[in-house]
Amino acid sequence: MDLKSFLWNYGEKVPGYDVTVINEREARAAAGILFMLGMIVIFVGIGYNHIIVARVYLAFLFVDFTIRLFSPRYAPSMLLGKFMVRGQKPEYGGGLQKRFAWTIGWLISIPMMWWFVIHWDITFYKVLICVLCLVLMFFEVAFSICIGCWIYRMIVREDPEHCPGGVCEIQKKDPVQMFTPAQKVIASIAAAGLVASLYLFLAKTESKTFFGEFLHELVLTKEQLQKEEEKKYEQEMAKEFGDDDDF
Repeated sequence: MDLKSFLWNYGEKVPGYDVTVINEREARAAAGILFMLGMIVIFVGIGYNHIIVARVYLAFLFVDFTIRLFSPRYAPSMLLGKFMVRGQKPEYGGGLQKRFAWTIGWLISIPMMWWFVIHWDITFYKVLICVLCLVLMFFEVAFSICIGCWIYRMIVREDPEHCPGGVCEIQKKDPVQMFTPAQKVIASIAAAGLVASLYLFLAKTESKTFFGEFLHELVLTKEQLQKEEEKKYEQEMAKEFGDDDDF
């Protein structure tokens, strides 16, 4: 394979398509598998305080994305996804924008390999890199939104061919895709309720981990944090000297 073929013929050649393509169903299935494994790693890490599962998962993630840069047909997660959707009709998307998106995933996996696999040094901000990776996977799995493909489109300043979900093609929305006034109200209330619930949970719930404590402090103002400190101080003083009146 020459360099030109490697750079511009990424994916599979399928009759009827002018460019090489990727089966989006397999890609979404692979993202779903990696996302599910990532969530399991988080729960096991928090619940059992084991770091070995995180190291194995992140090493697997790095190897998987490295293989994808050359050929997705040999990436382990893609093969597992291919098996899971083998009975479904393929949905093809352009290969170049997909490789760009996976290159972003590969670049994200490099510091994670150093921080958590080779040299364990966990901090909140480093964990955010892992969260970012999971968020990208979640958008692809839940909404069929390839954020990396969208970035690729912004960089090349032209619509790539065969974007996932047909988002690059100019099209008129069908009536079923339009929002009625009642649906807009319900969706807005649901979104606002989710945001408010998350804020109240982070602001009012006592944290038991450094990560939760950071999020708790992040959502509060300086005045609120000062009041919390004063309240804790008063409670400690009351606990320590509360029995003095008995003497």
